[in-house]
Amino acid sequence: MKKNLSIFFILMHFAWLGGCVQQPIDDGMSAQANSERAFQSAKIHTELAAEYFHRGQLDVALEEVSEALKAQSNYALAYNVLGLSNMTLNENSKALDNFERAIRMAPKNPEIHNNYGWFLCQRFSQRMDQAIDHFITAARDPLYSTPEMSYTNAGICEIKRQKYNEGQVFFQKALSIQPNYSPALIGLIDADFQRGNIIDAQSKLILFLQNNAPTPEGLMLAIKIEQAMGNQLAVDSYIFQLQKHFPESKEAVAIREGKIR
Repeated sequence: MKKNLSIFFILMHFAWLGGCVQQPIDDGMSAQANSERAFQSAKIHTELAAEYFHRGQLDVALEEVSEALKAQSNYALAYNVLGLSNMTLNENSKALDNFERAIRMAPKNPEIHNNYGWFLCQRFSQRMDQAIDHFITAARDPLYSTPEMSYTNAGICEIKRQKYNEGQVFFQKALSIQPNYSPALIGLIDADFQRGNIIDAQSKLILFLQNNAPTPEGLMLAIKIEQAMGNQLAVDSYIFQLQKHFPESKEAVAIREGKIR
């Protein structure tokens, strides 16, 4: 009898343990863990997509964006990179849709505002005011790490529509944050050039190139200024430097394709 009671106790003991093992994990904790994993996966794939985008490997960038959105379909920064990729591929309708989707999902994200503003500035001249608003929104965000870039972008777009005074104000704002910010310095010189102050622009750009590392934008502006001055030897010299140091830049490609003469 004692033996039977012992067996009964052991069986009951294992039945109780088995019941404990089979208890489901708390649904709330499981859902939270899954959500966090999805977010991290989307974040990692989006960061990879951005890296491939900047390398010019658009096919791989788009694959990474696709993986990011599989992990989390409402990850705003993935749509941001997708919009940039669409823009580069001249898929303007798709880019517009994806930037607007990103803005709806993350209306306070300064990076998205900056990129969407740049897209509107470059592809929709009738929406330039809206582009400037996006740049200002980005630049005024205290958590944005590069407000000087957004102010400079705003300046470039103002110069594009021949609002030179407004453009110079934005460039000065950028320089008040980052005094040696090359794109803003080049923007101020370009404003002089666009206004017809070619000699001033030439002297300022020569000084800039003496004191700063060359950039594709700076060398391209030098080419345009020297062309306007009729200095072919200087033009050829700057073209050589552009092709040597920045062969894959859009400026060098434009020269090779004969879009800039």
